[in-house]
Amino acid sequence: MNDSRAAGEAAAQGEHGLVRAIGLRQFTASIVNVTVGAGIFVLPAAVSMQLGAAAPAAYLVCAVAMALIVTSFALAGSRVSVTGGIYAYVEAAFGPFVGVLAGAVQYLVLWLTAAGLLSAFADQVSLLVPGAGQGLARIAVIVATSALLAFVNVRGVKPGARLVEGITVAKLLPLALLIGAGLFALDPAKLAWPGWPASEALGSSVLLLIFAFAGIEVALVPSGEVRDPARTVPRAVGLALCITTTLYLAVQAVAQGVLGSELQENAAAPLAAVAGRLLGETGRLLVLLGGSVSMFGYLSGDMLASPRSIFAFGRDALLPGFFASVHERFRTPHVAIATHAALIATLAASSQFTVLALLSNVGVLSLYLAGCAAALRFVLRGDAPLGALRLPGERVIPVLAMGVILWILAHATLREIAVLAVTLAAATGLYLLRRARMSR
Repeated sequence: MNDSRAAGEAAAQGEHGLVRAIGLRQFTASIVNVTVGAGIFVLPAAVSMQLGAAAPAAYLVCAVAMALIVTSFALAGSRVSVTGGIYAYVEAAFGPFVGVLAGAVQYLVLWLTAAGLLSAFADQVSLLVPGAGQGLARIAVIVATSALLAFVNVRGVKPGARLVEGITVAKLLPLALLIGAGLFALDPAKLAWPGWPASEALGSSVLLLIFAFAGIEVALVPSGEVRDPARTVPRAVGLALCITTTLYLAVQAVAQGVLGSELQENAAAPLAAVAGRLLGETGRLLVLLGGSVSMFGYLSGDMLASPRSIFAFGRDALLPGFFASVHERFRTPHVAIATHAALIATLAASSQFTVLALLSNVGVLSLYLAGCAAALRFVLRGDAPLGALRLPGERVIPVLAMGVILWILAHATLREIAVLAVTLAAATGLYLLRRARMSR
């Protein structure tokens, strides 16, 4: 407890030098930008397969769950505002061993998410270039994309930072056009409410759909620079969740109301099929391009950030030291970048988006569970630093969040749980080996 309390005090002292310049509008926009990613271009068909016209129920449950989870993160982030997000919260609350476990799961999530979107990107390309989505051609698209991103990042270019504004427009504009055109072409019969879905089907759909809502916690990292966080953070979280949930519900309603049961037959690019029906080939191509750019943009940012986890593991002796090598000319972690590129390409070539999304979501929810537990520990300890976020019911919120997370995780399969268990076991082994080497 002394170590975690010291970490919290150090974080509080570090906040005094920060300028609290992020207001409600900027913070809300940041959360929306991070949350609305490439998953929404693919997931409507997958959710429809499980729930049909009752798909909106899964979106609403996800929104409630994320409201509880992110509010818990806000409580923790106002007490531990160092770089690292959930990893930093967990390490400050429970010590370095649990922090290492969280770091390992965090990389697992990054790997699975990037591989899933790389697989979906290949599917999108196949619709733009016939014949590119099967066999060796599909593998070639995956390997070439991964290699290109690795090459650019080894040379020190930062495409994620440069492309962020254009990518945001590219992913939101097609969605806005699709919703605008679709609202006038809905078939009420295809949207007839079939009744509240069974718990098993709903839980499985929520487990998959978390992929579209995940990422909102990333925007909470700069908690020390938010103006009046006690008021701004909960309001921004609430506004952002309302905006993203409304957007997702509108997209799902348009897709279901236009295509009906045909939506399930267009799993690779459901929104492109809707746009083709509404706006012709031009609309179809626009949505395909928007989805492809959004996925490519995510992959660019991932190749910039995720290899640093491998680099850090090598630096901290959790992996062999050569993983922490730095290129002599470009001063980038070239071995870590190449390793990450090879890992995501291998996984993407051998798996489909939906499978990888489910595996990733189990890891994400496990991280969320650890982050909420850290928030509860901070709140129960009662030694909040000056300026820390305080909310009515702050002891109950993390408990409710953990309850919802456990309910969602209960719908995971043994295979998905096994992947997480193997990751934790491997991280434990690496941690113990490092301690043994250090003791010698």
